[in-house]
Amino acid sequence: MDGTTKIGISSQTLVSSAVPAARLPQYIAALIATIGGFSIGTTLGWTSPIQSMLNQYDFNISSDQFSWIGAFMALGAMAGSAGTGAMANMFGRKKTIIILTIPMTLAWLLIIWGPNVLALYIGRFITGFSGGGFTVVVPLYTSELSETEIRGTLGTYFQLQLTLGILLPYVLGSFVTIFSLTVVCAIVPVILAATMIFMPESPIYYLKKFRLDDARRSLQWFRGSHYDVEPELQEKKQNLDQMEAEKVPITQAFTTTPAKRGLVIGLGVMFFQQFSGINAVIFYASKIFKDAGSDLNENLSAIIVGVIMVFMTWVSSLVIDRAGRRPLLLISALIMAICSAVLGIYFYIKNISPETAKTIGLIPITSLSLFVIAFSLGFGPIPWMFMSEIFPPQIKGSACSIACLFNWLCVFFVTKYYNDLVSVFNTYCTFWIFAGISVAGTIFVWNLVPETKGKSMEEIQRELGAIPQMSVEEPNKNSDQKPTKL
Repeated sequence: MDGTTKIGISSQTLVSSAVPAARLPQYIAALIATIGGFSIGTTLGWTSPIQSMLNQYDFNISSDQFSWIGAFMALGAMAGSAGTGAMANMFGRKKTIIILTIPMTLAWLLIIWGPNVLALYIGRFITGFSGGGFTVVVPLYTSELSETEIRGTLGTYFQLQLTLGILLPYVLGSFVTIFSLTVVCAIVPVILAATMIFMPESPIYYLKKFRLDDARRSLQWFRGSHYDVEPELQEKKQNLDQMEAEKVPITQAFTTTPAKRGLVIGLGVMFFQQFSGINAVIFYASKIFKDAGSDLNENLSAIIVGVIMVFMTWVSSLVIDRAGRRPLLLISALIMAICSAVLGIYFYIKNISPETAKTIGLIPITSLSLFVIAFSLGFGPIPWMFMSEIFPPQIKGSACSIACLFNWLCVFFVTKYYNDLVSVFNTYCTFWIFAGISVAGTIFVWNLVPETKGKSMEEIQRELGAIPQMSVEEPNKNSDQKPTKL
């Protein structure tokens, strides 16, 4: 013995260590897939500018009918989100995204040339159906192609694209007709389908379908041609095998501690996202600017709010994998609570002393801007990203559908009944209610929401209460042996 200890290192480990995974393909794929979020944004934002252009239709639309035009989109999204998880498991994530663009495009054409209000109702319901499907399958696809280190960043792209989609009708609506605006909205899903064709299917989907070679090629595309994907591929395959070994009926899977805690967290953040008051703030944006003595017109006020949302969501995508999910949610909820309370005080003062309200016009504008900034930094993007992180693999498809369905149910109630809430409780009380909900959201995050930054799916599940299991024996890395069916 010469005293030198030899340590054997496989060539696979050396290659993996020497050549890091490429990230540009992951960014490209995430940006293309989240055009689905952009498409949802155009659907949500479309109603804002057309409210002042209803005279361009050949038929009359009452205020109640207009509220249903907005609400039918949410009802369609509830239906679409309910069944998309099963569809994604059957046809694949990529094909499901492409399939959903077909009804959305046809629905926009119905809205363009529809002869009556009923046609608008049907068109809005179908665009909502596809949009609800996108909220399930796009975050799932993005999560499954991402490395752990950038999973949070890529997860925020969905909300970023959604805010960009909302901004587009705000901008175009100020100088084009309803016809031209709707044509542009109809083009977006066509672009999504045309670009998504060139993207690989999720490697996880291939592994679930016993297609190891296809999974290898898919992962190679996402990680770059010079990266050795075998260690990561075998780890993913081993995790799927272990899940199959622990598989239980779906009803039983929902009774496990991680599943119950995941559902509570997932549904909770969705609730606080929609009932934080973001829709009320956006609805009153132009009114607040006007009451504060601003000369900005209604469209420009909406554009300013939209730009703030886009910019801060982009900032969130830059810091989320450094700052973490939980701190951003806490900061977001706390600032929104304060801003909603201040806006309530402003509207109360305005109600009893309009002249006094004019002298403090800068306060509501500042509160509104800070509210939008806080929402876009935390509760805007993070709930969508959480869906792909906190649910156990056994129930991920079904749980994501439930969370999305619940989100759109909240959207429906906020869209349809917000004006009724204002008429019953007055504007200032409504904002105080939103402030109270955001305070409850802060408490909810502090007590129940775990930090998922930089953690593997297995680590997150253990933190939610999963019992560690003995790992299954790793199969031969060069074998194309099929994993146990999931």
